[in-house]
Amino acid sequence: MKTIALIGYSGHAFVAFEIFFSQGMTVSAYTEKEEKALNPYSLKWLGDENDERVVELLKSYSYFVSIGDNAIRQKVSLHLIKELGLPENALHKTAIISRSMDAGSGNLFAPRVVINPLVKIGNGVICNTGCIIEHECIIGDYAHIAPGAVLCGNVKIGEGTFVGANSVIKQGVTIGKNVIIGAGSVIIKDIEDNKKVVGNPQRFI
Repeated sequence: MKTIALIGYSGHAFVAFEIFFSQGMTVSAYTEKEEKALNPYSLKWLGDENDERVVELLKSYSYFVSIGDNAIRQKVSLHLIKELGLPENALHKTAIISRSMDAGSGNLFAPRVVINPLVKIGNGVICNTGCIIEHECIIGDYAHIAPGAVLCGNVKIGEGTFVGANSVIKQGVTIGKNVIIGAGSVIIKDIEDNKKVVGNPQRFI
């Protein structure tokens, strides 16, 4: 089996490394525009993933796009998928995942994540530490469900949306694309695309 190269090497990548380690998988390299002074896992720097030479090097690895920003993660992922095929999923050994979950590629499932039956998850989604995604939720591509967030049943999250830490979304609510939900918010009504929401109950900013 190929070792894994991380695309991006900062905080989110450190989490991804630990998740792959929990799976018994080996991460051996990373890409960045410049070599990182902080290299806690002593990984090999391959160069910038936008460089054709580096893309050729990446063909010898499996890869994972470990970039926290939703829009950048999407842009980089779509570029590399054309050149390298689909990225790995990162699934921590403590995550509790229903066998009926339907998920794409390049997703991260952090420690103590709970995903219940008939959930559908797109590509490049971050399900961060301890979040709970209840039955029949649908999570769009390149969304981020932050630590401790709770999505009750039949919630829909649009592409590129960020759900802040410890937020709660009421059952049946639909959240549009590229929405930002602040930490600790309580969402009880649908939200249209490109909105910013905070508070309990929710209010737009």
